[in-house]
Amino acid sequence: MTARAPGAAVHHPLFARFYARFSVATEGAVGPHREALLAGLSGRVIEVGSGNGLNFAHYPGTVSEVVAIEPERTLRRLAVDAALRSGVPVDVVPGSAERLPVKSEAFDAAVVSLVLCSVRDVGRSLSELRRVLRPGGELRFFEHGRGGGRLMEATQRTLDRTVWPRVFGGCHVGRDPVAAIRAAGFELGPYQVVRVPERGPRLPTSYCVLGTAKAP
Repeated sequence: MTARAPGAAVHHPLFARFYARFSVATEGAVGPHREALLAGLSGRVIEVGSGNGLNFAHYPGTVSEVVAIEPERTLRRLAVDAALRSGVPVDVVPGSAERLPVKSEAFDAAVVSLVLCSVRDVGRSLSELRRVLRPGGELRFFEHGRGGGRLMEATQRTLDRTVWPRVFGGCHVGRDPVAAIRAAGFELGPYQVVRVPERGPRLPTSYCVLGTAKAP
């Protein structure tokens, strides 16, 4: 979830407690997308912004190891508990998306799940993901962002400039994750636009993309 500049302490205890409860409450709607996000992965995987570890239960047995980066202390403690219940080995470590504490070309795949909205520097974070992936390694992404037509996009821009990042731990609702991934030099693969929740009111966070890209 929340990631900040290299060396910056990340501690949002109120938001972390809210997110932990909210994410569990909405897992019925989000869980199937997590399953699709991680299906077919194998080898060593780095997950950046693992939050409270809800993805861990969805990793297939073909994954040999997950290194999960989470900078927020409260969420990281919850992720450690989730790692103990995981069916695959998960190592939860502190670190920021802009400076990943791992070696270059060390991973077969990388996962970002509802995290590019919160990093301080999207381009630098994606550049770091390219660095740590082996050539041809796969990026899996499930992100919310810009969408919903002109009126909703104007609302998203206004929220990003005002209250939303302050209230929700640095989250932005109007970023374009697909454009950012392409601009970072990844070879964009198949992706789909999904609404979360699928039915009900349209929220500024409802417009999501689920897909893959490859490191060149």
